[in-house]
Amino acid sequence: MIHKKSNQNLFGLPILEVKNLTRRFGGLVAVNDVSFTIIQYEIFGLIGPNGAGKTTLFNLMTGFITPSSGQLLYQGAEISQQHPHQIASLGIARTFQNIRLFGELSALENVRIARDCRINSNTIKGILGLPPAPREEEKSKQKALELLDLVGLSERIHEKAKNFSYGDQRRLEIARALALEPQILLLDEPAAGMNPSEKQQLSKFIRNLRDLFNLTIIIIEHHVPLVMDLCDRIAVLDFGQLIALGEPSVVRNNPAVIEAYLGND
Repeated sequence: MIHKKSNQNLFGLPILEVKNLTRRFGGLVAVNDVSFTIIQYEIFGLIGPNGAGKTTLFNLMTGFITPSSGQLLYQGAEISQQHPHQIASLGIARTFQNIRLFGELSALENVRIARDCRINSNTIKGILGLPPAPREEEKSKQKALELLDLVGLSERIHEKAKNFSYGDQRRLEIARALALEPQILLLDEPAAGMNPSEKQQLSKFIRNLRDLFNLTIIIIEHHVPLVMDLCDRIAVLDFGQLIALGEPSVVRNNPAVIEAYLGND
């Protein structure tokens, strides 16, 4: 059973610091001197028009690309040169704009692959070609089942991921990310393709995840009303630059944000 943790004494501590982060691709500056600090246990939104640099920033945070300059600090330690698996092991997990599941594997197998990464002896025994300890194997399975139940897929654990609907694949991807036991969860457009009712349910689900697992959540989302309602703070990018940062009520009325979305007129 997944038990809710207490975060009452920790809220407000910095957990991830983006310092003058820049990424160039040839002559294109995708992220340009961006700085902000993520606070522990907050839900932090990252918005902006298409091509603003949001996913590039996610890729920098999770080691899929390295910065051209600047720093990324996780709990005070520099991580900008770490590889994705190293960053995941530190406690930063993500989902992707384009879902990346193992389509031929079952829902349970998809989650267990991530869960097994947390079991050190499995890694060593895997290298030696030995089976994992039965106790660890059972614990891994039970944790995966709990996560699948949490996202509403407990009745479909043996179905192949490729046969799931788009929305169910999104939920499965979140379960797999949670199996890494992260402290920070990055969600890249989780509401894509959802109808208004599903978006409302997703918003409630994300809040519950934050409270249940003591998570800090960073979310990229094009549906601005969802972000405004869900997030504690929001950063807005435009052409790779940070043009606004603050609480939703402040960002909503920022002239630079209005211009970025609606144009000069």
